[in-house]
Amino acid sequence: MKPLRLVLLIILLVAAFYILTDRAGRSTLSSNPPAASPEITRPGHVALAEASGPPLLDAEEQLNISVYKKALPSVVNITSTAVAFDFFYGPVPQQGMGSGFVIDGEGHILTNYHVVENARQLEVTTSDKKKYKAQVVGADPVQDLAVIQIPIKTVPQAEIGDSKQLVVGQKVFAIGNPFGLSGTMTRGIISSIRQVRGPRGFIDEAIQTDAAINPGNSGGPLLNSRGQVIGINSMILTGGVEQSAGIGFAIPINTAKAVLDDLVHIGRVRRPELGIRSIPIGPELADELGLASDSGLLIIQVVPGSSAEHAGLHGGTERVYLGNTPILRGGDLLVAVDGQAIENSQELSHVMQNHRAGDTITVTIYRGKKRMDLKVVLGESRGTA
Repeated sequence: MKPLRLVLLIILLVAAFYILTDRAGRSTLSSNPPAASPEITRPGHVALAEASGPPLLDAEEQLNISVYKKALPSVVNITSTAVAFDFFYGPVPQQGMGSGFVIDGEGHILTNYHVVENARQLEVTTSDKKKYKAQVVGADPVQDLAVIQIPIKTVPQAEIGDSKQLVVGQKVFAIGNPFGLSGTMTRGIISSIRQVRGPRGFIDEAIQTDAAINPGNSGGPLLNSRGQVIGINSMILTGGVEQSAGIGFAIPINTAKAVLDDLVHIGRVRRPELGIRSIPIGPELADELGLASDSGLLIIQVVPGSSAEHAGLHGGTERVYLGNTPILRGGDLLVAVDGQAIENSQELSHVMQNHRAGDTITVTIYRGKKRMDLKVVLGESRGTA
């Protein structure tokens, strides 16, 4: 028992010591505040060196403000709700956010296809914080474009520019909804104009910019210094991190203008087809096959019933081998469309994007050594050139 009593006595002494020292410390702090340092002053009023007048904005700041004020009213935030399924196959709503801009007085809004893809419900918030239900009017997955519509027709529409004469170094501005932060503007320059691979196909003459573009900017406008839309912000190069790395891409507005009528009127793009299967020709292959030109597209096959067949284009008839790859030799060599030289399938695709099904084009070919021009009425694409 004595050891136990000794332990209890020690505990009581420690507790008493703690209580006494704690109270003494609090009393000392409350009754004896630390003396102020002689360097500290406490004037009755803090005298600030205030500006003598409103701030003067330089020319660059005034440009930024004017672009923002002009473009912002037409820019909208888009919230899409899709349905996913959990482990037990139960429906789970999922929300995504993007941007868009009003293009006419009917409430039509241009955005990216991937912003509205698989959406069960769309909600649009305008710059004055009003919300509207929206519906998809038309979609072009290949070019990552979509048109949606809200019932209100009084939202200001964007001024649409021209992306044909853009140059590297030109100032650009992006307005959108990055990370859900509505009404955000960033600025930069055009870094390059190049072909890039989109989610479902190549985008010709895509506008590369260092203006900060982040998730939520997709579908918003890329503007020039006059506040005109020259592109639709679409992609960022992230290096595995979902945020801006100073390399973003916008679809040129002229690409969208070329398909807007189809998207609004019939809900899809009547993308044209020529109806051929071909291989690109270089000088060595042209010499090996005895062709009349050292560049172009050698037509291997003409699709039955296609525009090319109706126009009288010929495919190959003689089987030969390029290494271990069999091809058909003897077909027409396509070298130009409407006077524009064609050297590969990308150039042919670029020409096709400037046309719609039903357009008539002039195709220049070599048949043997004879140069010929043929008129071709383009059909609607079925997945061939």
